Amino acid sequence: MLGVNNVTLRFGKRTLFEDVNVKFTPGNCYGIIGANGAGKSTFLKVLSGEVEPSEGEVYMSEKERLGILRQDHYKYDDVKVIDTVIRGNERLYEIMKEKDAIYAKPDFSDEDGIKAGELEAEFAELNGWMAETDAAQLLTGLGIEVELHEKFMRELTGPEKVKVLLAQALFGNPDVLLLDEPTNHLDIAAISWLEEFLIDFENTVIVVSHDRHFLNKVCTHILDIDYSKIKLYVGNYDFWYESSQLALKQMRESNKKKEDKIKELEEFIRRFSANASKSKQATSRKKTLEKIQLDEIVPSTRKYPYIEFKPERESGKEILDIENVSATVDGEQVLKNITFKVLKGDKIALVGPNGIAKTTLFKILMDEIKKDSGIVTFGKTIKASYIPQDNEEYFNSDKSITQWIADAYNINDETVVRSFLGRMLFSGEEALKKVNVLSGGEKARCMMSRAMLEAGNLILLDEPTNHLDLESITALNNGLKRTNAELIFVSHDHEFIQTIANRIIEITEDGIKDYRMTYDEYLEKNKDAMKKEMSY
Repeated sequence: MLGVNNVTLRFGKRTLFEDVNVKFTPGNCYGIIGANGAGKSTFLKVLSGEVEPSEGEVYMSEKERLGILRQDHYKYDDVKVIDTVIRGNERLYEIMKEKDAIYAKPDFSDEDGIKAGELEAEFAELNGWMAETDAAQLLTGLGIEVELHEKFMRELTGPEKVKVLLAQALFGNPDVLLLDEPTNHLDIAAISWLEEFLIDFENTVIVVSHDRHFLNKVCTHILDIDYSKIKLYVGNYDFWYESSQLALKQMRESNKKKEDKIKELEEFIRRFSANASKSKQATSRKKTLEKIQLDEIVPSTRKYPYIEFKPERESGKEILDIENVSATVDGEQVLKNITFKVLKGDKIALVGPNGIAKTTLFKILMDEIKKDSGIVTFGKTIKASYIPQDNEEYFNSDKSITQWIADAYNINDETVVRSFLGRMLFSGEEALKKVNVLSGGEKARCMMSRAMLEAGNLILLDEPTNHLDLESITALNNGLKRTNAELIFVSHDHEFIQTIANRIIEITEDGIKDYRMTYDEYLEKNKDAMKKEMSY
């Protein structure tokens, strides 16, 4: 069993969290939430032993094993995929290598025989005979095809490496799983497979995620990092949100009653303190007044940006017509005869296993790359705004955020720019940071700021929730639900798609499948195909 006693972590004068006492019990999944910088990932590192707490202790039985999702995608480049997964249980992997070395000796001695016997016993205890089969099942479940299992990690794409490292963390039935953003870069089928795996997992899971649907699906408890404290809630993310809002509401209502009582007592004291017949009552009520204390309502450390997409003009009848568009990337055809029209009121989610295909379509629409064939026609009233998945080229500058925005839109009034950026959480000195040193989340908020200022009536978004915290995702989600601009977007965030899209377009190898329905309806309609895709 894993737990922490009176754990405090400080960096210099800053306290991330203090006096944390939590016992993590088997069969439960704990979701860690909190604002960016609150210490979610750092708390996982404290639990794994990678970071030492300033005070307190982390305890776990010596016989128990941690499964940790590694973030170094290059560490295993010279290791085969199947071996990388098995290395999730490092002791088992060492035994396998040691056995192979002993059996390969040309002069096999009695001592070697004894050692081999000891290793075989430990190998069997660790279920070593099933290691390669179990590793292969994990890989296949996450969408890594069998022909890739014997390749070296360096031969895989970035998203494929992420899946292998996730399989490594899950391998060998660890006693405790520590997962930091496990759904990042996973496709829909892999996320669904992971959700089912964790629901069935009988040991302890501790996970950091910005995916609200994922947290709701798998979590039995929520650990909320706020005010430098970590508070445990029983239930999933939605239960935590409702509970925290209810507690705040109750505190406000309690304070309102106390304020009314204070006013009543103050009025009585004011009216009768000089009246001899009422003086005793006035004195008594003054003492009562002194005892009344208002509960302190501390504002949360969470901050929500203000995101509102207001088109400068309403789109006309003709919006966007895509006809028989095909495209090739690095010699491989990724789009074939893509044909659809964007109609008034459409909020379209593009789905499908090939992420390159969806990004390629966006780049064709924005005239960043050439198509092989086909016709793209925008309506005369249409002004498109684009938030790309890869935004690095926009930030090759040493300008401040304020200057970066002002120059892009010829805004000469710095007060106007600073006011706008303040609503996007770039206030004070934050607005003067150079854009080439911004974090992924800050760059994402800058790109949203650009799109809001462009005031387009057709908005294209390629994985816009990447690098955002839950608060920014919620604000963006709500902003896109409210806007009367037409949308075409790609996301792996289930909640995001379900609450925004009214049309699902699936990009396949042979064209598209067009569904005028919600995302959940689409998944239900295609659940048999999804199960087949996820099956071993």
